[in-house]
Amino acid sequence: MRITKFGHACVRIEHEGTTVVLDPGVFTDREALDGADAILITHEHVDHYLPDHLRAVDVPVWTIDAVAAKIREDAPEVFERTTVVAPGDTFDVGVPVTAVGELHAVIHPELPRFHNSGYLFTLGDKKVFHPGDALTGPGVDIDVLFAPASAPWARASELIDFIREVKAPTSIAIHDRIYSDAGHGVVDNLLGMFLPKTGQELKRLKDGQDL
Repeated sequence: MRITKFGHACVRIEHEGTTVVLDPGVFTDREALDGADAILITHEHVDHYLPDHLRAVDVPVWTIDAVAAKIREDAPEVFERTTVVAPGDTFDVGVPVTAVGELHAVIHPELPRFHNSGYLFTLGDKKVFHPGDALTGPGVDIDVLFAPASAPWARASELIDFIREVKAPTSIAIHDRIYSDAGHGVVDNLLGMFLPKTGQELKRLKDGQDL
C-alpha cells in the first residue's frame, strides 16, 4: 500500500497494481491523476471536484448522484464513464470500496446541506477511510484516516473529537488549504495534546509526499 498526498483533499492510493485518486479539485495539480485506474469524488464543491481534471484523463469515475448530475451538465463525455454509488454500497475499483454517509457537514444553519460520501477502502489487511467534507465515521476499525485539518464548516475541537472517535492509529492531514502554516501549527499543537494519550498520531504530508 502506498498513499500520496496531493493538493488539499486529494489523495492517491496505490495497492497491488491499482491506483485510485480521490477528490482532485481546484487546489490539485492535474499530474496527480497520471496513471490512475479510477477516480472517486466525495461531493461537488470545487476544492474536491474539477471537471477539467476529469476531462484530461480517460479514467472511470465513481461518485454520488449529486456529483454525477454536475458531471452530466459540466462534462457530458465524462458522464458516460461515471458510475453512481449510494450510501452503504460496496463496489470494486480494482480494490473493494464502501460508500459511507450521505451529507456534508453543516456549513451554516441557513445554508442547504450538500450530499457527500466518504469512501472506505479495504487494502489487503488494512482499512483506509476518506470522509470527504463530513465528520461521519466508517463505523468499523480502520488503520488510516484521511483527517480534515481545517474547514469553514468545523471547529478545531470538532476535528479533534472526530479523529479520536474514529480511533485510527494513523491519521493523515487533508483539507489543508484553509489555514496558514501558522494556523496549522496551532491545530497540530492541540492534536499533540490529545492523540498520543490514545496511541494515535497525525501525519502532515507535503504535496507529493508518500506514506
